[in-house]
Amino acid sequence: MADPIPSLTLPPAQHPQREGQWLQASLHHWLDSEFIPEPVNGEIAERAARVFVRQRIEGENDVNALVMAILTEMQGFDFSSSFYSEFAIANAVSDLLLDSLGIEHCCGAG
Repeated sequence: MADPIPSLTLPPAQHPQREGQWLQASLHHWLDSEFIPEPVNGEIAERAARVFVRQRIEGENDVNALVMAILTEMQGFDFSSSFYSEFAIANAVSDLLLDSLGIEHCCGAG
C-alpha cells in the first residue's frame, strides 16, 4: 500500500493581501503565457486571489485546502470565454504555491 502524500503547509499569513497580490500577478502571468493573453485572464486571477486571501485571513495554511477552496469557488465562474477551467486554475495555483516554497511539482517524488 502506498503512503499518503504528506500535507504541505504554508507559513502563517503575515501579510495576506500582499500574498494575494503576488498570487494574482503570478497567476495572470501564467494564464497569459500558456495560451494567448485574454481580458478574462485578469478576472480569473483576481477571483482566485480573492478566495486565497479570504482563506488565508481565516487561518488556512494547508495547500490542499487552499487549492480545494479555489477549485470550489471557481466552479461558479463563467469560463465560456476562456481556454481554462476551474481545474486548470486550481492546478496552476498549486504549482505556483509549490514553486514559492521551493518544492518541485513535476514528475512525482522519488
